[in-house]
Amino acid sequence: MLEGVMLLWFVLTAAALLFVAVDIRTTPESPVLKWGFVLLIAYTGVVGAFLYVLGCREPLPGLHERYVAARWRQTLGSTMHCVAGDGVGIIAGAVLSSVFGLAGLAEVIVEYVLGFAFGWTIFQALFMRDMAGGSYLRALSSTFISELLSMNLLMAGMVPTVMALKSRIPSAADPTTPYFWFVMSMGLLVGFIFAYPMNWWLVAYHLKHGMMTVRPAAAAAHGVHGTHGAQAASPAAPAMVMGSGAGPWPPVPVMALLSFAALAAGVAIAFLLRAA
Repeated sequence: MLEGVMLLWFVLTAAALLFVAVDIRTTPESPVLKWGFVLLIAYTGVVGAFLYVLGCREPLPGLHERYVAARWRQTLGSTMHCVAGDGVGIIAGAVLSSVFGLAGLAEVIVEYVLGFAFGWTIFQALFMRDMAGGSYLRALSSTFISELLSMNLLMAGMVPTVMALKSRIPSAADPTTPYFWFVMSMGLLVGFIFAYPMNWWLVAYHLKHGMMTVRPAAAAAHGVHGTHGAQAASPAAPAMVMGSGAGPWPPVPVMALLSFAALAAGVAIAFLLRAA
């Protein structure tokens, strides 16, 4: 039965990936978020494609700005960006752990370090450095906390899911088998759900960017300007400045403690499930 479920999952994922990769080219979204959605669909299959259609795809010409201004869609873009970037590093860590025979806490640490490093230094700071005035160092500084908090919640959901499934599907630890990729997909899907509330808080206080609208210069010249959420901006310079606005509540240190508590709880649950 598991083989049939996996076959259906992979077939639907391939179809969803093809659809989004073609369709998203005409969506007036930031290039990095376009790539992010493609990666998300590769991890989460038809679920990710459904989120793309419901949360990002322009319903009618000229409506993308107002469409993505809703807070839940802004948060969707932020969470997707997190999972897309971190997921690359996490999967790389899982593959390396298999190659070098790492398991348990050592595997979790490798996945966390690589996931955070890729998500922070590349998907957040490098790809979004224009939001920090073009300075990569400033982008690193301004995105560290948001990436850390989001990553902690992602791992809090992903780790117990993956460990529970691996304990019941022994071959799922081998990246040369389809079981590995199915289990990692399920883990990242659950991680997405866990990271969403934290990203809501981060977006609400402008600690992370949300969904964006980036239109060609020709469209802007006819009065349709690129926006970031509901704020007007040029296509090359979204208006939202991360870290601006009123001070967050609860304060950042409190949310950081909560995120690490969630991560610790997730890891503890993972080992309990593994031992069961």
